[in-house]
Amino acid sequence: MPLSTVTKPGFTTLINTLDKWYSMLSRIYFSQVAILELHKKCKQRVAEELKTKEFFAATSDMWSSRTAESYQSLTVHFITEDFDLKAHCLQTAYFPDDHTEENIAAGLREGLASWDLHKEKLVCITTYNAANMVKAAQLNEWTRLQCFGHRLHLAIENAIKDDRVSSSVSRAIGLCKKLVQHFSHSLKKKAAITEAQRELKLPEHTLITECPTGWGTKEKMIASVLEQAKAISHVLSGDRYARSLIPTWQDIEVLESCQKALHSLLEFTDALSGEEYVSISYLKPVVHLLATSVLAEDAEDTDLTSSIKTKVLAYLNDKYSGPYTQELLDAVSFMDPRFFSADNIPAIKTRLKTEMQESARCTYNQEKRSRTETIQKPQSAQTSGEKAKKSLGSLFKTSVASSALPVQLEDVVEAELNSYLLTPVIDGEDDPLAWWKVHKINFPKLCKIARKYLCVPATSSPSEHLFSTGGNIVTCTRLSLKPAKVDMLVFLAKNL
Repeated sequence: MPLSTVTKPGFTTLINTLDKWYSMLSRIYFSQVAILELHKKCKQRVAEELKTKEFFAATSDMWSSRTAESYQSLTVHFITEDFDLKAHCLQTAYFPDDHTEENIAAGLREGLASWDLHKEKLVCITTYNAANMVKAAQLNEWTRLQCFGHRLHLAIENAIKDDRVSSSVSRAIGLCKKLVQHFSHSLKKKAAITEAQRELKLPEHTLITECPTGWGTKEKMIASVLEQAKAISHVLSGDRYARSLIPTWQDIEVLESCQKALHSLLEFTDALSGEEYVSISYLKPVVHLLATSVLAEDAEDTDLTSSIKTKVLAYLNDKYSGPYTQELLDAVSFMDPRFFSADNIPAIKTRLKTEMQESARCTYNQEKRSRTETIQKPQSAQTSGEKAKKSLGSLFKTSVASSALPVQLEDVVEAELNSYLLTPVIDGEDDPLAWWKVHKINFPKLCKIARKYLCVPATSSPSEHLFSTGGNIVTCTRLSLKPAKVDMLVFLAKNL
């Protein structure tokens, strides 16, 4: 809400009713003191939480506010020691420069550096599929995952624009847009279609408007027109000026074919866009399910439905067939006890074995440095003989562990992986993080790899949600907000 809310008579009356002894502070106090202090405390808390994390994933997107000011978002995602999935908005930074790959790459590097986050800990960044974002990740040498929602949107747009189906589909969808506009801009027509719905005993639903950047709204628009086709025809048949908007049987056939091909896909996009649960491990099973069931050819499909299904599936298979993407998805599926499969096990096992050994060595070296610092630290309460005895004992243990670790580590890792391979698969509705929380004691080294990979989001929705928050802050009545204040308010809205 605008800070001027504290000066409104209704709000002050409300506060006085709640506590008549409370004296409302000024808008200037909240703007220049309270919010700054709150932001400082919140930022310190987030920084402390991020400081101890071994691995994290990120999402990023670009956005323009109502004032045509450009912003770059950056969120991080990680899994705690207790296997709780968390996400933090790090910035909604003002981005006045051109959206070139070099500038975007520099902005992302600065975003991580401002929080003292090192790229070595970054598992993957999920972004939309614009060429500048793809090249920016390449310039930073970051592993990048394509946003599933945006990729599916492009797959559907590519299928619909195919030369063999373009004309008929374009006409039918264009007619839907005209119908929505016709009934949305006239109160008389709204009342008429409502009356027709009651007369024909149809659901009293309004026609849905398409959003160009989201294919799901296109499908919903088509579904709403098909649902209300009889009511639309009933209303427009008596209007000689709008009679041409009545869908023909050919239009209805095209729209039904499109809906049959696309309807089931909406659920997958919604499922993979969640922030509160593991989503990355759904990707490989979803692509497999699309190929074997949802987009598989059906004897009852029309030629148009079959063509759209084939085009969408071919596009997705092509975009997710890259070696780096496949390696990431294989590792993630392996670490999720719901979707564990026997595909490509030797290669996955070899890769994870190397990572587990490296992680164990890093942990061991950190503990070794910590012990060395403890030995070298002055201890005034001890005699020189006691300190020397403890130092020799500690050094002896360190030297023995150092010589034993390389030999033992490979056997321990091998045994842990083999034990995990014998673990039964859990139900698809179960929470993999809850499973790891219980079994982390059985797989102390493998659980670190699980925290590394399962934190990656399948879509860039978390960053896009920041812009929804930003749109609620930079409203028509708050266009004078400075970019720094916008960043601060979005940060507080997402992290408090």
